[in-house]
Amino acid sequence: MSKSNYDKYPYISVSDHSDDCLTGWDAICNEIKFRLTGSPSATVVVECYQGVFEDEIVEALQSRFEQATVVRSVDAMKSADEINDFFRDDITGDELFGYMTRHNIDSYFDPMRTENLRRQIASQPADVTFIVGTGAAHVYPDAQLLIYADMARWEIQQRFRRNEVANIGVDNRNERASLQYKRAFFVDWRICDRFKKSLMKKWDYILDTCVAGLPKMITRRLFEEGLKQAVSRPFRVVPFFDPGPWGGQWMKEICDLDRGAVNYAWCFDCVPEENSLLLGFGDVRFEIPAIDLVFARPRELLGDAVHGRFGDEFPIRFDFLDTMQGGNLSLQVHPPTEYIQEKFGMHYTQDESYYMLDTGDNACVYLGLREGISPEAMIIDLRAAQTSGTFDAEKYAGHYPVKKHDHVLIPAGTVHCSGANSMVLEISATPFIFTFKLWDWGRLGLDGRPRPLNIEHGERSIQWNRTESWVKREILNRVEPVACGDGWTEERTGLHEREFIETRRHWFTGAVYHRTGGGVNVLNLVEGREATVKSPHNAFEPFVVHYAETFIVPADVDEYIICPSGESEGQRCATIKAYVRNQA
Repeated sequence: MSKSNYDKYPYISVSDHSDDCLTGWDAICNEIKFRLTGSPSATVVVECYQGVFEDEIVEALQSRFEQATVVRSVDAMKSADEINDFFRDDITGDELFGYMTRHNIDSYFDPMRTENLRRQIASQPADVTFIVGTGAAHVYPDAQLLIYADMARWEIQQRFRRNEVANIGVDNRNERASLQYKRAFFVDWRICDRFKKSLMKKWDYILDTCVAGLPKMITRRLFEEGLKQAVSRPFRVVPFFDPGPWGGQWMKEICDLDRGAVNYAWCFDCVPEENSLLLGFGDVRFEIPAIDLVFARPRELLGDAVHGRFGDEFPIRFDFLDTMQGGNLSLQVHPPTEYIQEKFGMHYTQDESYYMLDTGDNACVYLGLREGISPEAMIIDLRAAQTSGTFDAEKYAGHYPVKKHDHVLIPAGTVHCSGANSMVLEISATPFIFTFKLWDWGRLGLDGRPRPLNIEHGERSIQWNRTESWVKREILNRVEPVACGDGWTEERTGLHEREFIETRRHWFTGAVYHRTGGGVNVLNLVEGREATVKSPHNAFEPFVVHYAETFIVPADVDEYIICPSGESEGQRCATIKAYVRNQA
């Protein structure tokens, strides 16, 4: 096997100067002091996304501004009991699912306490008053300086697992990480994102505290320059990898991961709501949530039609599911559109597909239902399996062999599961959390607890008419030739007509001309060691991608060319491209 060339830390170069990014609390606090020169009784807001280590910020400020007063936004919040009661209907008692909250940042705050804290700040005799925490800009919206402490979602999840942070306004850091994540997904992050969007044009600085004890800060001008660079060229977000009870061994080699890890099950390689974006300043890397780009530059990134349909959400997801030398995924189903709208407040659902990036011996998928099964009997057997620990999946679900480069389409409502010895590139719509597990092969999660099943939701979501005849006709390897040229062929591989994503595969030994068609394109190099993405008009620097890397081509790029490069020159390569249908 060739040595891995997969880039785990892609970045967008913003400047060649490392000192454009202030690193360490001393440099950051000196910059704040310089900005406040000649401003007696100044106020500085440090607004924090959920999951930021606020104590670290407070301690850094107190130790470097000895005459300053530091107040915490949490002092103006409602009590934990009041916050829990207020959001009860959104948090719900469900183990996995809540309701996408419609509330805003003021919902955490007690009006009287907020007003008292504002009066306290206004009457401070100190040279500088810092207001720190989530909602600090709500408590004191007219500060001389606004610093936004952002936080990558993936790092927040790690902090949940280490019991280091709590949800907003409550002290639940010792609660199970899965419950903290659920609450953040449905409540905290929705509210923080809404508030973030209202503040983005007002920031003076952005603070990266993703690595504890190693803060970095840039100006809003440099932040905006980084986003401008991103939407004018192909780019990659920072992938993250995670183990799972069914995880495999393929990504360890191909993506150059820790060989001593038990397994790697997941890789989110293009989920901007979860992934980070690295901005490069010389040798320094500044981390922001990739969703910031979607919030700040939706039209340039997504295109008018996609933005008009989805707003500032990135609708296409690419991720990896590794079961090579591992186990089956759970037998599962995703909710139809009307069900996810009614039950969870989402306006579109998780239609998806499995592109087989690689397969081993006896690779298979479970897809749809067997002809003539009894829905009632299947549900009875699924419920009984929770106590008996056995369920005959092949009695009820269709079972099909798969090979490398097969593409299996999975519109919502279709029972499905990838079997062991598969490396799946999952191409889907973005709301990834809404998976109803029907059967999990009697195993435990990595936390030693049974993984929650969702048979009640699943029963209401399964489309019982999707049997073997429908599967073979509609969704199993529906590959159609589209076009060909000198050194390339194009195939349509999906998705199903019920899904809004279109996928095209290009096989090529030479240059292939692409157009974004006015909408964002997401691609993965599924065959070949290396390829280069070029502009036919030199509008951006050549962009090199490697095997299995996912990359985004913003709508504004318009035209681009992909050709084999490096060791792959003259060899047959392939990309899979996804975009939103009917963009123009």
